[in-house]
Amino acid sequence: MERSYLIKPILDAVYPTIDYGKGVYLYDKNQKDYIDGSSGAVTASIGHGVPEIIKAINDQANKVSFVYRSQFTSEPAERLAKKLSELTPGDLHWSFFVNSGSEATETAMKIAIQYWQEQGIFTKNKIISRFISYHGITLGALSMSGHVGRRERFIPLLEEFPSVSAPYCYRCPFKLTYPSCDLLCASELEKTIQRMGKQTIAAFIAEPIIGAAGGAIVPPEGYYQEIKEICERNDILFIADEVMTGIGRTGKMLAIEHWNVQPDIVALGKGMSAGYTPMAATIVSDRVMEPILQGSKVIMSGHTYSANPQSAAVSLAVLDYIEKLQLIDRGHMMGNYLLHKLATLANEFSFIGDVRGKGLLIGIEFVYDKEKKIPIKLATVVIQKAMEHGLLVYPSSAGEEGITGDAILISPPLVITKEEVDELVTRLKRALVEVEASLHPTDGGQVS
Repeated sequence: MERSYLIKPILDAVYPTIDYGKGVYLYDKNQKDYIDGSSGAVTASIGHGVPEIIKAINDQANKVSFVYRSQFTSEPAERLAKKLSELTPGDLHWSFFVNSGSEATETAMKIAIQYWQEQGIFTKNKIISRFISYHGITLGALSMSGHVGRRERFIPLLEEFPSVSAPYCYRCPFKLTYPSCDLLCASELEKTIQRMGKQTIAAFIAEPIIGAAGGAIVPPEGYYQEIKEICERNDILFIADEVMTGIGRTGKMLAIEHWNVQPDIVALGKGMSAGYTPMAATIVSDRVMEPILQGSKVIMSGHTYSANPQSAAVSLAVLDYIEKLQLIDRGHMMGNYLLHKLATLANEFSFIGDVRGKGLLIGIEFVYDKEKKIPIKLATVVIQKAMEHGLLVYPSSAGEEGITGDAILISPPLVITKEEVDELVTRLKRALVEVEASLHPTDGGQVS
């Protein structure tokens, strides 16, 4: 083969070359079809090849594709910011546009710290986050991430922000059960604040539903209500990292809306542009913006492509498409159907320990022993077998502290039909049958 000059995830691996996509299907150069059961990286939420989005791309390209935000604003960027203020709850009325989820969470961190500085408080410069979390790959975002595998190479460069336990009921870090646990995973935040001193903490950041670091971990009822109360009681901002969960993925515009909790800052990405262009946003409440407006009047962050009119026009078209087709409601309905199908499937395989999630963000955690919940690492082989059967799923960490086991995420586009869900589950079952045949019970569940 001719050598490749592209740095791929695994340098010496051979990847199929994609040709085109349509709806929930992708087709490679050999015309093999794949159900995009993970929306790529939980991104392609409206499917592939949507004519309305392609038209929006062409229309904006015929006008202007780039202006620098320090010199001009643009109609698409202004309209997109207004649209997001209308779609998000409460007073989340200010949008700072960036290019990726990592940039969005890092910008959220910077704005939280600046919020206190603008009021003359310079000691509140730490962020509390959770173990078993992932907020991005830039150094600031990675510092907030409790994802051991992605942190380990860069530990000398990172802040030690992860401080509290995740609300991981399947593997409760306190060996308790809900509701008799009294939400100890939430009250742990207050103890951590007391130890660190609330005068040092700017914000607490959390993924409403934990994605790549935990396999769609959904917290118990009451968790976020208590988290928010603790933050308010200690003058700490609450940042919701909705990069993976936002824009309808879980059956609500924002996943945090499942618990009727109002964040101070929100990070968006992925589904915001549905993969048609790089685009993300940090959305800030009026309350957080007020001292900045009264003070420096400048958010101390910026990127060359921030508020890019081409990307803004595409994202606006995506949001309009989601509204027109009522895809958030559809995602909720199809999510319930898929979750039921997967839960039923789990009964057929001894190595599926837990199926969990909301909307079309569903995790399957693997175990060696269901009763004892002994973790096993199977995601790599499941992903490989699924791909052979024309199904794409997404890897996730899981197990004790998010280290000892793994899981997969199943998160197809919101446009998926009932018949396509059935086909997805059929292809997944074929893959799981082959995985089961490769397991050796006598040597710790290793895969041949």
